[in-house]
Amino acid sequence: MLKSAWGRILLMVAGALVVLALAGWWAFDRYFIYLPGMVQDIRNPIGPVQDVSWQPGPDEAPDGERPPNIILIVADDLGWNDLTLHGGVAGGSVPTPNMDRIAREGVQLTNAYAASGTCAPSRAALMTGRYPTRTGFEFTPTPPGMTQVIGHVERGQSGRRPFIVNEVAQEMPEFADMGLPTEETTLAEMLSGAGYHTIHVGKWHLGNTNGSDPLSQGFDESLELAGLLYAPAGSADIVEARQDFDPIDQVYWAIGRAAVTHNNSARFEPDGYITEYFTREAVEAIEANRNRPFFLYLADWAPHSPLQATREDYEALAHIEDHPLRVYAAMIRALDRGIGEVMDALEANGLDDNTIIVFTSDNGGAHYIGLPGINAPYRGWKATFFGGGIRVPTFVRWPGVIAPGSQMSGLSQHIDIVPTLAAMGGAEPAADQALDGRDLTPFLTGSQEGEPHETLFWRSGHYETVIHQGWKLHRTARPDRIWLFNLDDDPEERTDLSASEPERVAELTALLDAHSATLAEPLWPSIAEMPVGIDQPLGQPESEEDEYVYWPN
Repeated sequence: MLKSAWGRILLMVAGALVVLALAGWWAFDRYFIYLPGMVQDIRNPIGPVQDVSWQPGPDEAPDGERPPNIILIVADDLGWNDLTLHGGVAGGSVPTPNMDRIAREGVQLTNAYAASGTCAPSRAALMTGRYPTRTGFEFTPTPPGMTQVIGHVERGQSGRRPFIVNEVAQEMPEFADMGLPTEETTLAEMLSGAGYHTIHVGKWHLGNTNGSDPLSQGFDESLELAGLLYAPAGSADIVEARQDFDPIDQVYWAIGRAAVTHNNSARFEPDGYITEYFTREAVEAIEANRNRPFFLYLADWAPHSPLQATREDYEALAHIEDHPLRVYAAMIRALDRGIGEVMDALEANGLDDNTIIVFTSDNGGAHYIGLPGINAPYRGWKATFFGGGIRVPTFVRWPGVIAPGSQMSGLSQHIDIVPTLAAMGGAEPAADQALDGRDLTPFLTGSQEGEPHETLFWRSGHYETVIHQGWKLHRTARPDRIWLFNLDDDPEERTDLSASEPERVAELTALLDAHSATLAEPLWPSIAEMPVGIDQPLGQPESEEDEYVYWPN
């Protein structure tokens, strides 16, 4: 009798332990995605809002001429069709008068490309004037472990191509250590050497340790994005659109925070919606430096996901019925308004006539936000080398030097920004650092015609692309195929000519091979490959007939 009672007790205990274990596993499985954010909050907590004081320049401007101020504005994941100049969001019903104004009052680079299909490699090129693969900055820095979290979220989402996770922990540096090598000379360092006060506001994504942070890479001051959200999740004056079909979006909402740092400080909360906050601080930096030459690198986060907009901007677009599109459009509205406020600040401080403004995006619009048409008329998205991924709006405004409403049709890329702005500011590139880019000034002013480049290259792991004399070739291992397009006849890359033009394929393949032989080894390995459908956004059904690429990152 006693043994039987003990047996029942042991069975009950064992059953309870099984239930607890299953409950624990369910809780871990459900909330595992939140762990990286919690760990980061413990390691680097977010403090309250802080005042940002910009170093003041002289009380009065010196007599005589001075070099032009330079402002480089870089949007994040801006689609080609997001500007009303190119068509516009929601059928052109969301005006972008300020981005368009830079083009109307300056020169449009109508054949300009990003240096990569994703953000950080393009930003490395924007700061160095060299192909990101030249410096080894081939892959976007991603927190180790994030790909496992994405894979965890992706489980059960059947019927579509999976992520490929390559991460090997012992091969990966810490996220903060994934930085631009210190031996690279940045645009900020060049302009600082020419007497400019250099200011960074917004995204950096080029490292934060071992000399790769903005202050160590030539900036006198830096207000840096240090989170993934535009405002704390659930804020009353913020409207959100969460994309449940997107594993990346789910990770952002789980681990994302609204945070910034100032001059390498600890993280603290921004005072308001991040786009408006960066705009206000950029305006204050301009006012503080009105009496000395300055270089302002304004790297906005918008309209990168996650989709968050101010309620005021959202309510102003009541004609847009689709909720995610309306939130995205409201983000574009805030970005454009901020650019207008920066231009207004130049006029208010008497600087407009002596300031160069360059506007571009780091790459095209992303497929994973689920919105069709943002890169129209081009095929492809961010994380591809099709036009939708690397054709980016690029404008240069310099009153009195560049003719308003002009166009430069020659082939150009982000690598040209450094030599161009260095020349405009009277700065000298490092003598021991060969640039891949060219000084575009004579082409922008109309004093020289023709092509700045006969050939341009792109590479991310096994995926490579070249444009040469109007022809464009893509080569990728996943899928194992080649595309060839005649851009003069087919700028949207609709008709693959690889089967009918074998000699052209051989010529461009040889160019790719020769170029790759000159490049640096990646500074860190690719940790994952993301499948990207070329012709439709994420969230739509996939089929075997769809064309796609796997993007190593």
